[in-house]
Amino acid sequence: MEVMKTKKYKTLHALWFLFCSLMFLTGEHLFLFRNSFNDKSRLLIFIVLTGFIAFCNVHPDLINNIKDRKLHHCAGGVFLLKLFLFTTTVSIMLVFFHQAYDIKTLLWIFIIELITFWNGIIRTYLFSTQMGIKLRIIGALCGMIPIINLILLLIIIRTVDYEIELESSKEEINEQRKALQICKTKYPIVMIHGVFFRDSKKFNYWGRIPEELSKNGAEIFYGNHESATPVRKSAEQLALRIKEILKETGAEKVNIIAHSKGGLDCRYMISRCGMENYVASLTTINTPHRGCEFAEYLLNERISEETKEKIAYTYNKALKMLGDQDPDLIAAVTDLTKTACTNLNNYILDSNNVYYQSVGSILENNKGGQFPLNRSYHLVRRFDGPNDGLVGEKSFSWGSSYTLLKPKGKRGISHGDMIDLNRENIRGFDVREFYVQLVDDLRKRGF
Repeated sequence: MEVMKTKKYKTLHALWFLFCSLMFLTGEHLFLFRNSFNDKSRLLIFIVLTGFIAFCNVHPDLINNIKDRKLHHCAGGVFLLKLFLFTTTVSIMLVFFHQAYDIKTLLWIFIIELITFWNGIIRTYLFSTQMGIKLRIIGALCGMIPIINLILLLIIIRTVDYEIELESSKEEINEQRKALQICKTKYPIVMIHGVFFRDSKKFNYWGRIPEELSKNGAEIFYGNHESATPVRKSAEQLALRIKEILKETGAEKVNIIAHSKGGLDCRYMISRCGMENYVASLTTINTPHRGCEFAEYLLNERISEETKEKIAYTYNKALKMLGDQDPDLIAAVTDLTKTACTNLNNYILDSNNVYYQSVGSILENNKGGQFPLNRSYHLVRRFDGPNDGLVGEKSFSWGSSYTLLKPKGKRGISHGDMIDLNRENIRGFDVREFYVQLVDDLRKRGF
């Protein structure tokens, strides 16, 4: 989905910004026109302008019709930052070229700009999602360093502005197609997580994707299986869970969307747990169907048995505290190796009753994505070639349809980006809309 703004909105926004800028600058530099008015008129104009500046700081972006309260405040914040940047630049130029400024006037200008800046920056810090922790910390630490603070301010404005444009566009599009219910499939959607994670109400493994699907009519459920168990055991848990969903909904089948190891778990479940008649479709997302050579290298050559035991003990203990009954880190990771997946593919066969399709993505370099996938990129590339930071491209493809995502630019899409793990808006790739279209396609296919 492309970010859109109507021509009318852009025009109104530009006119409102210019009007506010003019009012701010006039209020700050009113003394330049002191000979044009008598004292009473000048006082009245000063009161009106000061009142407008105060009003604008309370209700900065009057013309935006964003319904989401958080996003509305965020839009107001970035509007104030733009206003601050423009009026400060003009004021500096006026002061530089005009020598008639006294201390009181300069102090007045400073106070107005200071209030406008802090109002804007506090709003963006509080209500922006896309700024992230990193940009917030850097902004706080370097805010007083000349030139650097200006560069950071421009980055903040650019980041938050894109967030507002994208989210407001999505809000408008979802409202327009609400009646169409394009994600209302014949069978409910079951979303299956990968290894090292659990389904949680507080932190959704799939980020903002389920909410976006629900807005467009999808009925969403989750696998609720444990985070680190062998493929066979995960498959058995998922079989029981899907039977629960079928009983709860009265549906005959389900559509499964599975990420990473979850795709292997589901293929095993369909083939070996008697579930082929209860699954209409299986869509695997960045699943290592042919295994990960780098994982095999780490397990067999790089990490000693003693180290593996220590890591497994610590991890398994932590997972038990989080609710897993019998976690087994080493067994789960071993099932992702090339050897294990080769054996698995010889053991489990696809069902003619199920529609299989797959999706994969790749990073362009180690600067793409977020930690730790940007760190593992080169290691995976050494063994598996082009990859998403964890799984090689040659391992993604499975089923009758395969989609490789590779947006324009230098970033690419990581393993975590495909489940909106960091809730990051990536330019050129709207992960939420991708899943909306994916589910819409399942609906059109009769699933």
